[in-house]
Amino acid sequence: MEEEIKEEFKKSGFSLDDEEEVLKKCLTFCINYNLKPSDLVSSWEVYYLNRLLDESTVRNAEMDGFLLHLQNEQKEAVVKEEPDLYIYSSKDVDMILNYDEEDMKEEVPGTPTDKSLKLNSDPFNSTPKSYGNGYSSGKPSKLVTPFGRRTDKFVVKFNINSLPVVDNNDGEHDHGNLEDEIIRRAQPCKRCSLMVHRLGPEPGCRFMYDKIEDRFNALENRIRKHATVLFASGLYKEPMDPTVASQRNIFAVGMICCDGEGRLNEKSIMLQSSVEHSGGCNARLELHNLSQFSIFPGQIVGIEGQNPSGHCLIASKLVDSVPLSATVAVNQHPTKKQALDLVVESTDSSFVQKEISALIASGPFTTTDNLFFEPLTELLAYAGRKLPQLLVLMGPFIDSEHPEVKKGAVDRSFDELFCQEILRRLQDHVEYAGSNVRVILVPSIRDAQHDFVFPQPAFDIHLPNLEHQITGLTNPGIFEANQVKVGCCTVDILKQISGEEMSRNPTDGTPSDRMSRLANHIISQRSFYPLYPPAEEVPLDFSLAPEALQITSIPDILILPSDMKYFIKVLTLGEGEEQRKCICINPGRLAKGEGGGTFVELNYQGSPDKMNASIIGI
Repeated sequence: MEEEIKEEFKKSGFSLDDEEEVLKKCLTFCINYNLKPSDLVSSWEVYYLNRLLDESTVRNAEMDGFLLHLQNEQKEAVVKEEPDLYIYSSKDVDMILNYDEEDMKEEVPGTPTDKSLKLNSDPFNSTPKSYGNGYSSGKPSKLVTPFGRRTDKFVVKFNINSLPVVDNNDGEHDHGNLEDEIIRRAQPCKRCSLMVHRLGPEPGCRFMYDKIEDRFNALENRIRKHATVLFASGLYKEPMDPTVASQRNIFAVGMICCDGEGRLNEKSIMLQSSVEHSGGCNARLELHNLSQFSIFPGQIVGIEGQNPSGHCLIASKLVDSVPLSATVAVNQHPTKKQALDLVVESTDSSFVQKEISALIASGPFTTTDNLFFEPLTELLAYAGRKLPQLLVLMGPFIDSEHPEVKKGAVDRSFDELFCQEILRRLQDHVEYAGSNVRVILVPSIRDAQHDFVFPQPAFDIHLPNLEHQITGLTNPGIFEANQVKVGCCTVDILKQISGEEMSRNPTDGTPSDRMSRLANHIISQRSFYPLYPPAEEVPLDFSLAPEALQITSIPDILILPSDMKYFIKVLTLGEGEEQRKCICINPGRLAKGEGGGTFVELNYQGSPDKMNASIIGI
């Protein structure tokens, strides 16, 4: 049979390294799993393609990983036939062997229970313990995963450095010798001030109770506020009803809508004005006279043009942003506006230098082939060497799209996974790094252990003596660190707007930066989620703190994680004296498939003209 296996590998174009040992193990696999040589080689081809192996060589080092692949194939085949049957594997044996007497006295892992997990009373053990299905707080020492086999570690993929050149002994990143570097505690960073804007829903809030009236009021308020701000700026006429026939130029403010299902096209663009100006009626919008534009459903725009027939508004100018001197919060409830002003004023009373150093990463934090959370462990090790003032981690943390989570193949509840795999690592990091380090956690609607609603409440985190270091933020959320204003939103609004956007580029050949244009929409609309109707996967609830979606003033840094390619963009808004700059960051995903992704290292010193920002592949 060994010869047959060898021939099958050759037929498929594979050569054997350490032939005797490889054939011996392959023969064992065939016997144990009742496989023909051709079936074994077919399984190897699937494993080879999934692991993205470079060479067509079957190596002995891959046999352990190939064995796990075969076990999973066998388990999936049996589960399809008998879904109630549990298949024991070598992982379960490891689990039993690694349990000590105290573990054996505990209840056998089974159906997740509702009892709350108390991290406070459970001391942290640096020795990794295995749990059901072989998932643990650390991976087995002998198991080499695709992530662990990667070669290009901590490579700078993109960099913006506008800081003055100074001599320092640290060097820039010292990425070349990370494997040989002795992990040592660096000079402690200076603790940064932190103020969180509490505008979102509270933990434990009720949701799924929004009514049509809530949606109507939220959209009406957006249109009305934009109309008020545009008119108050003095640059535009008083808004009028766009559905009334008129031979003269008028100015109308409304929301872009699509006449029917599907994407926008030139014949399906509608403008829905406010109840105040048009009774909420729609007018067809014609944009053929404009040399360039970028629109999407839900966008609030000002239109200058004519409607000679009363059926179609022919635009001569499109205004897609409000002047920087104006504020969307003009009609905000006086109590909320006063409270916000008081919070901002309190930070201005004491002088703090507007500088911050941060690491920014977005989930998933583990690869799709396991729940070892290796990328998160590597990121925290890097943070332990660099010691930034701020570590911003954005969900998903326990990703509902992870294959093991989707299949329900985890023997712990999602809350237990979050506490044991995420919070424990963060607590270890904070205790190692010292009291000057702060961690910000932003949830995602893909977090299996958190409320599936948007806007989303912050994580309800209770860690003794660390509440001032590990902070939960709403999604979306705004915080200020050393008076540097940062906005965050983990919903992939860039990708969703990209799928709905209709644009026309200038005819003079001026290059258009699509990612900057998409990011500009968020600032121009003064909303973290200006798209309407929302994407199918977004549980938008207008009854929950609709003001949480508003961007009342332009942040210094805007973080928008997306599945689209990572970027760092400096957005220029306004003109002349009113010109403002905002740094927009898509850090990418920390884990991509079975490999590593990217994160951002930022050193901000007061303005985009004084910063060093790098996108680093983990």
